[in-house]
Amino acid sequence: MSRKIYALLSLVLIASFALAACGAPAAPANTAAPAAPAATMAPAVTATTAPTVAPTATAIPTFAPPKAGQKILKVWSFTNEIKTMAIAYEGVHPDVDVQYTMIPMTSGDYQTKIKASLNTADAPDVIALEASFVKQYVESDFLADLGSLLPDAKAAKTYQFVIDVGTNQGVTKAFSYQATPGALFYRRSLAKAYFGTDDPVKIQALLSDMDKYTAAAEVIKQKSGGSTFMVASNGDFQNLFFANRAQPWVVNGALVIDPMVQKYIDTAKTFRDKGYEAQAAQWGEGWFAGMNDTLKDASGKPEKIFSYFLPTWGLPYVLAPNAKAKDGSSDTTGDWAVITGPLPYQWGGTWVGVMKGSQQMDLAKDFVRFVALDQTNLKNWATGVYTNDYLKKIDPSVPADQKQAAGDFVSSQVVVDGITAGFDNSDLSKFLGGQNSYGGFAAAAPSVNARLMTGSDDQIQRDLADPVSQYLLGKITIDDLWKTFKATVQNDFPDLTVK
Repeated sequence: MSRKIYALLSLVLIASFALAACGAPAAPANTAAPAAPAATMAPAVTATTAPTVAPTATAIPTFAPPKAGQKILKVWSFTNEIKTMAIAYEGVHPDVDVQYTMIPMTSGDYQTKIKASLNTADAPDVIALEASFVKQYVESDFLADLGSLLPDAKAAKTYQFVIDVGTNQGVTKAFSYQATPGALFYRRSLAKAYFGTDDPVKIQALLSDMDKYTAAAEVIKQKSGGSTFMVASNGDFQNLFFANRAQPWVVNGALVIDPMVQKYIDTAKTFRDKGYEAQAAQWGEGWFAGMNDTLKDASGKPEKIFSYFLPTWGLPYVLAPNAKAKDGSSDTTGDWAVITGPLPYQWGGTWVGVMKGSQQMDLAKDFVRFVALDQTNLKNWATGVYTNDYLKKIDPSVPADQKQAAGDFVSSQVVVDGITAGFDNSDLSKFLGGQNSYGGFAAAAPSVNARLMTGSDDQIQRDLADPVSQYLLGKITIDDLWKTFKATVQNDFPDLTVK
C-alpha cells in the first residue's frame, strides 16, 4: 500500500469505522448488516435484537487506588469478555491491578476514545481490536512490536491466519485468543429428502466447491418445487469469495478487482435469477425465520432454507437461539449438521495489542501472552473453567454475570486438539444431531487464509454493496455497477489509482 494511502487511512481511522460492525461483513446486496457478536460474552442475536444507541459518550471510569506494591495495567475493550481473563490474570499475578475499561463501539465511541488518548496519561496499555478494524491499527504506528511472543505462538501452534491478521510487513502487533473459521450449516431432514443422506462426509462431497453448491441448489429447487431455497441471502456467501481472492483490493497503490470478486457477482446473479436464494436479507426477520421454518412468501406460503454460512460464533449466538419459533410452532434443534463447505473463510474475532507508548511495556506484553497464547488459560477459557464462582474467589466484587461458558473456539491448535473430544456430548453437539461442533471447526481452521486482509477492505467492500444490490434488482447493468463502484472507491480513497 502506498504511503499516501497509508497516511489517509491513519487520518480517517475514526471516521472510517464509526459504523463498523462487530465482525459483520460489508452489507451485502439488499442487506443492512447490524453488528454481529464480537465475542462470546455477547447476547444471542435474534430477529428482535435491536442495536442500542448510547445517549452520550462513554466516560472513562475512575478506579480505586491499587494495593501497596501492585502494578497498574490499563486494558480497554469493547465488551466485558476479556475482563474474565483480566481477573484470571490477577489470580496468577496478585501483584498486578488490571484496570479494565469497557467502551461500547456504538457510534464509533471506542475507536474515538483510543485515538483521543494517544500521548496522554489516559492512554491504555492494552487494547482489544475487532476483526472489522484490527488491520487499521496493525497497519498504523500505534501498536508495539510483539515479535518476542512468536515463540509462544509457535509452541501453541496458533493458527497461521490468526497471526497473519495481526501482522503487517513482517511485524506482528496483535494476537487473538479466538479463531473464527467459517463453516456451512445445513438441515439434516432436507438433506435426506433431496440427496438421500444427511451424512456430513457425503454432503461435504456434494458441496465441496461453489460449482457443486450451485448444482445442488438446482436439485433442491426442482425436487422441492421451489419451496426450499439453497440459501436465504446471497450475502451469506460473499465472505467466501472475498476470502479466496488471489490478490488484495490494493496493490502498489492501485485498486485491484480480483476474478473472485467477479465470480461472486456472477454467482449472486445466478442465485437471484434462478430462484436459489430466498431473498431474505441477512440479519433481517426473514433470515432468522428460515432457521426455524417460519419463513413465508408474500402470499403466506411456507418456505424452507437448506443452509447457512456462519463462523464459530454463529452457532451459539445466531443459529441455536433462533432454531425455535417464538410461538413454539416449530423447532429445528437437532436437525442441523456442519461441514467445511465449498470454500474456507474466516469471519470475526478479537485481537489484542499493546499501545506503543505504554509505560508498562513488559507487563502489557505478558498480559497479551496470557490472553492469547498461554495454553492453560486458553484451555480454561474454552472448557468453561472460568465460572462466576471461580472469578469471585479471585475478586469478590465480580458481577454475577461475569463468566465464560464452554465452547469458544480458541486460536491454539494444540489446545483445540486436546479438548475437541470433550465436546462430543455438549449441548451444541446435541443441537447438531450428535455431531461434535468443535470438531467441525477444527477441520475448517487450518485451511483459512487471511493474508490478503488490509485496513481498506471494509470500506471498499461496503462501496461494492449498493451497486451489486442495484444490479441484482435489474436497475443497472454490469458496466454501470463497475462504474459506480470505482467512482465511489475513488471518492473514498483519492490517492488510490482506479482504472
